[in-house]
Amino acid sequence: MKQDKVILLSNDDSYRSKGFEAAIEIARRFGRVIAVAPETPQSGMSQAITIHNPLRLNKVREEEGLVVYSLNGTPVDCVKIALDYLFRDEKFDLMISGINHGSNAAVNVMYSGTMGAAIEASFYKIPSIGLSVTDHDPNADFEGAIKYGVKIVESLLNGDVPLPLCLNVNVPNIPCSEIRGIRLARQTRGFWREEFFERTDPHNRKYFWLTGGFENSEPTAQDSDEWALANGYVSVVPVQVDMTAYGQMEQLKGLL
Repeated sequence: MKQDKVILLSNDDSYRSKGFEAAIEIARRFGRVIAVAPETPQSGMSQAITIHNPLRLNKVREEEGLVVYSLNGTPVDCVKIALDYLFRDEKFDLMISGINHGSNAAVNVMYSGTMGAAIEASFYKIPSIGLSVTDHDPNADFEGAIKYGVKIVESLLNGDVPLPLCLNVNVPNIPCSEIRGIRLARQTRGFWREEFFERTDPHNRKYFWLTGGFENSEPTAQDSDEWALANGYVSVVPVQVDMTAYGQMEQLKGLL
């Protein structure tokens, strides 16, 4: 049943992406949808904001219960301009960022523009979800992400949630019928091992392409998001901004 809620949307794959349309489909089941998304893809932007270039805002779609704006900035720019300029007097019940084309599990949360937008919205005490499917294909299958996205959104809207709240939700790239359910998890410990391919352009100038692979430091840890995804579950990780290494405080007191 459709509820009378107001939901903010953004993403990092641009307002034209298939995943963004899937996020709109989820959000419209619960009420009025206001979307501000990047004009062009902004993957890997994390919490970046635009300082040295002018921002240009355009309304690209409007119909009953839905308005979509594009912005030539980062995902965080989109959230900021929505909450501090366009709709600063609006009360939002939820924010959804995504649906991202590609995993944001493990250390990806640090680089993700999708999660950057969700985290930014949580600063405004709006329950926020970064929603991703582990498939980079522009025509990825979002059936599972929509099904479980709806379940998670419904739970947050109908429950007494702690604030600030930001969830990093990742959906495995398998048929929806094979997904085993939702698993609350923690961020997997690991890192990206980068490789840079050096090439030469027609003007004989060097340039580089970045590639690499993720190295899982704990592949058998069954409480981690990577394990959940590898075993057919939707992983849900509550994210916090405080990066203080509390476990090292006492030892450092003795050194410093």
